[in-house]
Amino acid sequence: MDNLTYSIPGLLFPAISLLMLAYTNRFFGLAKLSRQLLSEYENSKSEILEKQIHNLRFRISLILYSQSAGIFSLILCTCSMGMIPFYNIVAWILFVSSLLFMVISLVLALIEIHLSVIALDIERNSILTQGSK
Repeated sequence: MDNLTYSIPGLLFPAISLLMLAYTNRFFGLAKLSRQLLSEYENSKSEILEKQIHNLRFRISLILYSQSAGIFSLILCTCSMGMIPFYNIVAWILFVSSLLFMVISLVLALIEIHLSVIALDIERNSILTQGSK
């Protein structure tokens, strides 16, 4: 196995930073939408809104787990860089672990995006159903 150099784990830092920014923006958007839907639900007690609120809650938790996995990936990547001069095999293990957590973060984000499409379908179907009445 080749020696791990600082440039290899260093490649993850910009990617992780951009992902964290994207996750944070997504979280703020969902939190704002959640507050709006809760306010509407207090007035109408609509079943459609209840489904959307449950969907939003699950999506927000997925973003939380995505961010957590991304942050853990950054921590492992940083530890990997710290171990390079001392124990290269440990540095490799930490780096591979950071890649694994990055993949977990991306998969969770992908699931959240698919749930977003489902939420849009619920909204679209409710509007089409109301329009046909």
